[in-house]
Amino acid sequence: MNNKELSKYYKSVIEQDRCAVVICNLAHEIIYMNPAAVKRYEKRGGAALVGKSLMDCHNPQSGAMIEKVTAWFSQSAEHNIIYTSRNEKENKDVYMVALRDEDGTLIGYYEKHEYRDVEKSVLFDFGFKES
Repeated sequence: MNNKELSKYYKSVIEQDRCAVVICNLAHEIIYMNPAAVKRYEKRGGAALVGKSLMDCHNPQSGAMIEKVTAWFSQSAEHNIIYTSRNEKENKDVYMVALRDEDGTLIGYYEKHEYRDVEKSVLFDFGFKES
């Protein structure tokens, strides 16, 4: 399977993620938001944020840190993920993750949320009773 054929699978992985995924290019423009991100940031504009600057969504101190992280990503192809914050209220850790093309060139980044709550769903709950 070639990369073009795989792209629909990659997109589906992101689309199905329950965590918000906001992808930015190196100009800090929001180029993609998955459905969870659109819902999470609905009060800030939701899907209308695509095409806007991520920097408009952050205070100057946060913007400076985003710039610092992207500079660090640029220094080495091995610099790919960095822990950026902890949200106790939502029991999650937040990371920035580098996005690279096939030859390892930095092309953008996204924010990764990792929730630490124990799953409350029933294992393999298909929504019907087996006979």
